[in-house]
Amino acid sequence: MTMQETSGIGAPLDLAPAQPAAAQPTATALPAKPARRLPVQKDWPLWVIVTVQIAILVSFIALWQVAADYGWIDGFFWSKPSAIYATLIKFFTEGDAWVDIGFTFRSTISGFLLGTTIGSLLGLSFWWSRNYAAIVQPYLICFESLPKLALAPLVILVFGMGLASKVAIATALTLVVSTLTTYAGVKALDPDGEKLFYSLGASRWQVFRKLVVPFCLPWVISVLRVNIGLALTGAIVGEFIASQHGLGRAILYAGETYDIALVWVAVLVLSTLAIVMYGAVSWLERILRKGIRQ
Repeated sequence: MTMQETSGIGAPLDLAPAQPAAAQPTATALPAKPARRLPVQKDWPLWVIVTVQIAILVSFIALWQVAADYGWIDGFFWSKPSAIYATLIKFFTEGDAWVDIGFTFRSTISGFLLGTTIGSLLGLSFWWSRNYAAIVQPYLICFESLPKLALAPLVILVFGMGLASKVAIATALTLVVSTLTTYAGVKALDPDGEKLFYSLGASRWQVFRKLVVPFCLPWVISVLRVNIGLALTGAIVGEFIASQHGLGRAILYAGETYDIALVWVAVLVLSTLAIVMYGAVSWLERILRKGIRQ
């Protein structure tokens, strides 16, 4: 039998050897993409940041002075740095600068201390009774929503034009914030910790003193920087309504007499006082937090 008959089809079988696998064409390998790296931001040294900040401030003052000298802006309504500097020297040498600064500082610090202390104690007292907290909390929120500027004339009538009325307004602005913040810390207290204290035989007062108060201290500390700004705002609002001293009174008097340079001087001094008090409170906050960690 021939090879053609065994194939079953009329064509001869192709008995040529197959090509080796290495000779077959292969797909071209794509180059690997480089791994994408996270962007790295390098922090500038402190002296570079301070230099840039000073350069921006100096440039702004110089541009302001040039714009006022060449009439690009109205010097009567906007004043100019040279006039503001002259008024600043006069304000501290001939005016009541230190009396006004001291008055605003005392009212701010007094309202800050009273509002933070009373508010924190009130917030901690909510731990003793949930029913008591549920009754008082809506009144606190309602009082917080009221515009304090609308109540300022009433406070002035009740407490007079002296320091007491300014302290009362500053206290009103800070008290509710401290209360609600501290109460948030009370609600975040772990109930298992309370059960553990009670299981060890602790009294309710001991649980409050050794567990609740230390746990809520970070919440009390966290509101200090907010309260110092609110206290300063309350003191200035009280001085706007009626006062014999204070930086708020100086700003109001300067505005009524169209002494724009004095307005800028009072605002500059007020801003400096705010920065100093904010820095002091921030330092106190760091000290207290470090004491808690230890």
